[in-house]
Amino acid sequence: MRDLFDDAAEDRLEGAAPLAARMRPRTIDEFVGQHAAVGPGTVLRTAIEIDALSSLILYGPAGTGKTSLARVIGGMTKAHVTELSAVNAGVKDVRQVIEEAHDRLKMNGRRTVLFIDEIHRFSKSQQDALLHAVEDRLVVLIGATTENPFFEVNAPLISRSRVVELTPLADDDIRTILERALTDEVRGLGGSVVLEPEALDSIIMLAGGDARAALTTLELAAQIAHAEATKVQGAGGITPGVSVVGSDIIARATALRAVPYDKAGDAHYDVVSAFIKSMRGSDPDGAVYWLARMVAGGEDPKFIARRMLIFASEDIGMADSQALLIAHAAFKAAESIGWPEARINLAHAAVYLALAPKSNAAYLAIDEALQDLREAAGERVPDHLRDRHRPGSDEYPAYLYPHDFPDAQVDQQYLPDGLVGKRYYRPRPLAPEADA
Repeated sequence: MRDLFDDAAEDRLEGAAPLAARMRPRTIDEFVGQHAAVGPGTVLRTAIEIDALSSLILYGPAGTGKTSLARVIGGMTKAHVTELSAVNAGVKDVRQVIEEAHDRLKMNGRRTVLFIDEIHRFSKSQQDALLHAVEDRLVVLIGATTENPFFEVNAPLISRSRVVELTPLADDDIRTILERALTDEVRGLGGSVVLEPEALDSIIMLAGGDARAALTTLELAAQIAHAEATKVQGAGGITPGVSVVGSDIIARATALRAVPYDKAGDAHYDVVSAFIKSMRGSDPDGAVYWLARMVAGGEDPKFIARRMLIFASEDIGMADSQALLIAHAAFKAAESIGWPEARINLAHAAVYLALAPKSNAAYLAIDEALQDLREAAGERVPDHLRDRHRPGSDEYPAYLYPHDFPDAQVDQQYLPDGLVGKRYYRPRPLAPEADA
C-alpha cells in the first residue's frame, strides 16, 4: 500500500530526472513527429487507440521516440506492461516474464505487453526464448533498436512482428518539443529560461533530429545561465526573473562535441553518404577521411562494413568481382575484431573499393527485372526449363545441356515467352566485364 511518504519519494525522483526524461510524452496526442508511422489515421495509431496491438520492432536512431512510444502504448493499454533492458536481462528473466504472462492470462484473461529496449543486444538464445510466446500471443512484444533489425534480430522473430521505422525528427518537431519544455510548469523549465531565437536555432541544428540531444543541450544551457545569474547576484548585481540563453551559452554547452558526428542523428547519414560517394568517385583520400570521421564518432564497425558490402556489388560488380570478397572479409574482420584494430581492415577495404573499376550493370539488371515483375504477372517457365521430376515431364521439349556443346554454350531460350529478347544485364566496356 502506498502512503504519502511513497508519493513524496516518487516526486523527488521524478524531479531529479533529466529534462529529457521528464518531458517524455504521456499520451499519443503528446507524441511529436513520426506522422508516417503513428500519425492520425495510420494503422499503428488506430491499433494503439483501440488497444489491439500486435508485436512491434521499433527501429530508428536515438532520440526519435522509440522508448517514448513504447511507454505511451504501455500507458494506454489495458494489458499488463513489463519492461526489460537487453543490457542486463538474461534468458532466465525472459522465461520468468513468459511464465508470469501465462499465469496472468490463465487466471484473469489479462494480456501482457513486454517492452525490450535495445533488443539487438539480446543473444540468439535470448531471442529464441521469445519466439513461441510471441507466436502464440502470450506476450505482445515491443522491441526498440537503433540497429537495422533485419541484421540484428532473428528472422523468425522479425516474421512474427511488424517493423516500424522511426526517422530523425524534423526541425519543426524539435522546435515544438523545446518550446514545450521551456513553458511546462510541472515537468519543464516553467518559463524560468528564455531562449534567444539564434540560440533556439543552434540547438535545433546541433540536435540533428534527436529530441533527447536537444533537451539535454537545453538543460545544460539553462544550468549555465542560472549559475551565472547566481554569481551576478552574489557580486551585488541584480538577478533577473528569468535567465536568458544566447548562442554563446549554447556554444559552451556543446563544447565537448569536438567531432561533428552523431551516429544517431543527421550527421550519421551525411557522413555515410559522403563515404559512399567518395568511393564511387574513386577518391581514396575522401573515402579514408570520411571513414576516419565514423571511427572517431564511435560508429558501429559492422554498419560501415555492411555499407561496403552493398557498395561492392552495387557500384563495382562485374568490373572487379574480387571487390565483393574484399568487402566480405572486412565485414568478418569488423565482426570478430571490433574497435580499434578493425579500423585498419576497414581502411584497407575502403581504399581497394575506391580504386576498383566501377560498374552498376548488375545492380541495374536486378532492379529492371523486379520492375517488370511489378508491372506484370510472373511469366510461365518455358517447358524445356521446367523440373523433370513430375508426371508428364517426358512430353516436355528437350533441354540442351550446355556442357555437351563447344565452350559450354548453346543457343536456347531462357527467358519466358513474353520477355524473349529482353536485355537486363548490359555490361560496361570495362575488363573483365566487357568479356562477360
